[in-house]
Amino acid sequence: MKRVCLLIAAGLGLAPHLPATTTTADLIIYGGTSAGVIAAVQAKRMGKSAVIVCPDKHLGGLSSGGLGFTDTGDKSVIGGLAREFYHRIWQHYDRPEAWRWQKKEQYGNKGQGTPAIDGENRTMWIFEPHVAEQVFEDFVREHHLRVDRDEWLDRARGVQKKNGRITSITMLSGKTYAGRMFIDATYEGDLMAAAGVEYHVGREARSVYGETWNGVQTGVLHHRHHFGVLKEKISPYVVPGDPASGVLPRISTEPPGEYGQGDKRVQAYCYRFCATDHPDNRIPWPKPDGYDPAQYELLLRVFNAGWRETFDKFDPIPNRKTDSNNHGPFSTDNIGMNYDYPEASYERRREILREHETYQKGWLYFIANDPRVPADVQKEMRRWGLARDEFKDNGGWPHQIYVRESRRMIGKHVMTENELLKKRPTPESVGMGSYTIDSHNVQRYITPEGYVQNEGDIGVSTQGPYEIAYGALVPKAGQCDNLLVPVCVSASHIAFGSIRMEPVFMILAQSAATAASLAMDRSIPVQEVPYAQLRQRLLADGQVLEFSGRIQPKRPAAPK
Repeated sequence: MKRVCLLIAAGLGLAPHLPATTTTADLIIYGGTSAGVIAAVQAKRMGKSAVIVCPDKHLGGLSSGGLGFTDTGDKSVIGGLAREFYHRIWQHYDRPEAWRWQKKEQYGNKGQGTPAIDGENRTMWIFEPHVAEQVFEDFVREHHLRVDRDEWLDRARGVQKKNGRITSITMLSGKTYAGRMFIDATYEGDLMAAAGVEYHVGREARSVYGETWNGVQTGVLHHRHHFGVLKEKISPYVVPGDPASGVLPRISTEPPGEYGQGDKRVQAYCYRFCATDHPDNRIPWPKPDGYDPAQYELLLRVFNAGWRETFDKFDPIPNRKTDSNNHGPFSTDNIGMNYDYPEASYERRREILREHETYQKGWLYFIANDPRVPADVQKEMRRWGLARDEFKDNGGWPHQIYVRESRRMIGKHVMTENELLKKRPTPESVGMGSYTIDSHNVQRYITPEGYVQNEGDIGVSTQGPYEIAYGALVPKAGQCDNLLVPVCVSASHIAFGSIRMEPVFMILAQSAATAASLAMDRSIPVQEVPYAQLRQRLLADGQVLEFSGRIQPKRPAAPK
């Protein structure tokens, strides 16, 4: 086995002194997200060997982790393998046996502005978590892909580089993976960071890239996820109006910062849990270890102010289930509790994940059981529960938290709101996005007037699809010649708010794997891949690189 390994390594142009535990391939992909699987499939279709090594046990990331109510934007610009994924979803639900808990006609055709089931184009955009996971597993099986799961990068010593190129990466288990090209497909950007590539965490100031919507956005209230939607202002203090009584849990006492300035805060995370109201498939909301009803005192004040939108984002997916997302001023988004997650150690990240799970399960249990909750809300919550046939090895709870942003590479080209809003042209398109520029809340603070408010929730239309530059997938020249990053792409905080959608990650992953294959063929750095050749192959494989029906961009209203 060791001799075989060394012969393969020699064929790939790698060091001949690799340990016997080394796995070699043309392309090594770190991360089992939707992007990771798609990148591996594209590499195999281009005749390259590919291995996925990942900390995940389940493939697909958020696409199989509860985010089944797909954030698509303009579906016409989703092509290539991403569209093939949604076609396979359609194939599954076209079978009568797929509808176990409801009839297909009972589900109807519910989607985000356009049909969830597009029979004419044979795609479906809304689905159950386990169905998405099966599609990713089918991709792996059909392409004979090797996937090594539950393998964690040694972030301190595991990345070996020579002459500006990664030669191998080693896991905490001691397993080593050597390749000619590498892709970081994680939500956290751990391989990118360990390889010494420049990146950013948090919000840039508006002045950094000449943007309107970046930085601290105090006073900007775009959605209904803030306290301004209530009929009355809410005091943050234990005794309303009395600062001496102390501050309620989950409200920061730090100043929010000056409007437009940068900070290290990141938008809130949550779990996209899958609920059902079918009695035969429903698990009653569990009471989490460490449950503390005092954590939800602010929610009671929201209810007492007349708020009744608890179930507005229980979005329906097939078989009487939901993809449940954040909604409202005090909801499943765990605001302010994730700031150190991007750079944290594995153990610290696990602590953050446990705290998020306790908070969110406690939020559900509190509404369903605390006698102070309004009776109408409590009755409706008790009708729901976790779906027994989803995430079966985790008690019905998602295995993947929604990491809405973490590290973001500062690469050859940085995508900003100026490209998304078509104020500046985008060079060398390798895919398109179109979803609203969308940031969830970043902090919950006390206003100068002494009331509680959320900050950071932004929603700005891109006025039609926009192009994403190849330079956003690769590091600056000289930092790493054989690494591509299709998830933690080079983008400002506010631009990433639109790019960060699962279909776009799949699109960019296919383009990244294509570029990696072409770079191998020419033995050149990824930064030097000839765009004409890359473009030709992407178009041949069904990628959409321009939008023929471009909408004339409109300048959004300036914030107050």
